[in-house]
Amino acid sequence: MIPSVLPTYNRAPLSFVKGEGSWLTEADGRRFLDLGAGIAVNVLGHAHPALVAALTAQAEQVWHVSNVYTIPQQQALADKLVAATFADTCFFTNSGTEACELAVKMARKHFYDAGKPERTTIIAFEGSFHGRSSAGIAAAGSEKMTKGFGPLLPGFIHLPFGDHEALTAAAARPDIAGILVEPVQGEGGIRPLPDQCLKGLRDLCDEHGILMMLDEVQCGMGRTGKLFAHEWAGVTPDIMMVAKGIGGGFPLGAVLASEAAASGMTAGTHGSTYGGNPLACAVGNAVMDIVSDDAFLAEVNRKAGLLRQKLEGLVASHPTVFEGVRGSGLMLGLKCKVTNTDVVKAGYGTGVLVIGAGDNVVRLLPALNLTDDDIAEAAVRLDKAAASLDAA
Repeated sequence: MIPSVLPTYNRAPLSFVKGEGSWLTEADGRRFLDLGAGIAVNVLGHAHPALVAALTAQAEQVWHVSNVYTIPQQQALADKLVAATFADTCFFTNSGTEACELAVKMARKHFYDAGKPERTTIIAFEGSFHGRSSAGIAAAGSEKMTKGFGPLLPGFIHLPFGDHEALTAAAARPDIAGILVEPVQGEGGIRPLPDQCLKGLRDLCDEHGILMMLDEVQCGMGRTGKLFAHEWAGVTPDIMMVAKGIGGGFPLGAVLASEAAASGMTAGTHGSTYGGNPLACAVGNAVMDIVSDDAFLAEVNRKAGLLRQKLEGLVASHPTVFEGVRGSGLMLGLKCKVTNTDVVKAGYGTGVLVIGAGDNVVRLLPALNLTDDDIAEAAVRLDKAAASLDAA
C-alpha cells in the first residue's frame, strides 16, 4: 500500500522538532549540527530572532490578499533587490522551480515581442539543476531527471560543462534566446564556473544579442561571500533566478531582470496566487536587511576561509575517504573516494548533517551566521564520521 506521503524521497530516519542557530534537536533529544541548512535555505540558521519577529508581526496583520492588489511588503523587498543588484524589476514566486518557469517564459517572450520569434532555444549545461517542473527538467536534460516524463518541453540544448568550443558554436545559432547557467553548480557537485568563464559568457551573449540567464537559487543570497555569486566576476546578467536563502526558510523566490529582458512581460502574461504574499515578503525583507550588509558578507568570507581550512585538514587526515575540497564561500563540497551516501550516513551517527550531490560529492551549505565554535565542532564530528569509514 502506498504511504500517505508520496514516496518520492528516500527520507533519513530523523525527525527534528526544534532548531536554534546551526543546531537541530531530534524527537529523541539528540542534537545535530546542521551543515545543510535545509539545502542552502536557512541562511540565518533556525529560529533567527529577526525572522521570527518579522513573521510574527506580519501574521498578526494580514497573511494573504493576492496580487490583484498592491502588497507593501512586496514593493519594499523589490525596491531593496533592485537597489542592490543589476535588476530593474522583479517578480516574486514561491520557489526556485517557479522562478525557472518564468525565466524561460521571459526570455522567449522578449524575442517574440522583438520580432524574432525564431529565438526560442536556451543553452544549458550537463550537471545542471533548475528544479523539477517541466521547464526545469527539460533545462537540466539528464536521464535521471527526465526519464518517463516525456514528451519534454522543447527548446533546450545541453552542452558539456566547460566545453568552450561547443558553446561558441551553439551561441551562433539563429534560434538561440539565451544561455542558462549556475555560477556554482549545486546538485551537480559544487562545481564553480571560473570568473573568466562567466565574463566570456557575458561577452558571447553580447556578441550574439542573446540573454544571459543565471540560476542563483542555491549560490545566491550571500552564500559565496557576495550577495550574488556572479558579482565576483564583475558581470551583470539579463535575467536571474533567486530562491532558497531569500526567504530564510519561508517559501519565497524571485526572478530579477533588466528592463529590456523583461519588456515582454506585460499585464496578463504571468501570475502567481501566493507569490510575493505579505508573510513571505516580510521575512524576505528581514533576510535582505541582514544578508546584504557588507560587514555580514565580510564575516561570511572569513568563516568560509576557516571552514575550508578545517576541511582541507580533514581530507589530509582521511585520504582513503576524501579526495579534495571544492566550492566557493560557504558553498563547499567534499569530493569522496568512498560512496558519498556512506559519508552522509556516517554523519548521522556522529551528529552532523551534510547533503549528497552529483559527482560523488557531499555538500556543506551551512547557515551563513554559524559561529567559529560551530566550525570547530563540525571538524570534530566530520573527523569522527570519516574515521568510522576508515575503520570499515
